[in-house]
Amino acid sequence: MVQIQVEMDRNAKPLTPGQAIAMWKASRFNFLEEFENEPEMLRIGNSVIGTLGNFSTSIGKAKSKKSFNVSSIAAAALKNGTVLNYTASLPENKRKILYVDTEQTPYHCQKVVKRILRLAELPIDREPENFEFLLLRRYIPEERIEIVKQAIYGTDNLGLVVIDGIRDMVENINDPGESTRIISTLMTWTDERQIHIHTVIHQNKGDGNARGHIGTELCNKAEIVLALEKDERDNDITVIRSDKSREKDFESFAFRINEDALPELVEDYLFTENDTYRPRKEKFNPYEDITEQQHREALSATFENQNGYGYGALQDELRESYKNIGLILGQNKVKALITMLKNKRMIVKGNDNKYRYNSNFYY
Repeated sequence: MVQIQVEMDRNAKPLTPGQAIAMWKASRFNFLEEFENEPEMLRIGNSVIGTLGNFSTSIGKAKSKKSFNVSSIAAAALKNGTVLNYTASLPENKRKILYVDTEQTPYHCQKVVKRILRLAELPIDREPENFEFLLLRRYIPEERIEIVKQAIYGTDNLGLVVIDGIRDMVENINDPGESTRIISTLMTWTDERQIHIHTVIHQNKGDGNARGHIGTELCNKAEIVLALEKDERDNDITVIRSDKSREKDFESFAFRINEDALPELVEDYLFTENDTYRPRKEKFNPYEDITEQQHREALSATFENQNGYGYGALQDELRESYKNIGLILGQNKVKALITMLKNKRMIVKGNDNKYRYNSNFYY
């Protein structure tokens, strides 16, 4: 497909006929050309939540730990591995991370930077190679947009951009024109630079919708919307669910802030019947509903070829082993199973955070 570059200030003047014709011809779709799917760069389990050339968003009410969550996403990308429940796989030529904060003071931004570096297991006493952090609190929306644009187009090997505070890129969050322009700008940046942008915006207190017209437009156009919600039973726990996705929804999960002021998974979290985000369909007791012999058979198969597993891998292996003996376990059921197996010391967690089979358990 022939690409025609049309230079113009989109916000200043209407298109001339010549510009419109050039853009019309450049926009013609070639039915015979083969297109590849956008490169995947961020996952939760087996679900893709971020591809190059698209943008996503996180929504949540005040104190729902949105910044902690987006710090985990940035850290996973910086590490190019797994942090919390996010697994990043950025190409070698897309390893640079740009984090934009629009509202916090330098002191609080420094805390965010150190948190990201610690989560990525990088030293906090020197500049990281692939990480840039922008403080835009002092600027007006128009200036913020231009600064971010220059950073995006002027940074080589850029893969992920986090904008924590997208509402500060517009004067009026309820202005349809402004909202449409900033969303169109995000789509242009992601497409032309083949990057992924993750934005963060507050929810309304009353209805839970993303705030303002800009929030509505973000949720309508985003590749995926991550919804953060405090657990009604325990305010220290935040639940993350898929609010809207173009692909397969990921399994909801929960995290809390540990004693090192870092987010960590609540591994044994169970969603109850009152949880609107993922209700339990039936009661399940892995001790009463599964026999000792079934447990021994499934556990022997699980650990036959590997001595130990991390929590996520253990879930997958147990689900497969119990499936082979005729038991189908969903996410909640396998978490309840692991809790029971640990309590009965049928599996034991070592100092390396790996779970191992204890065949001498007493049932």
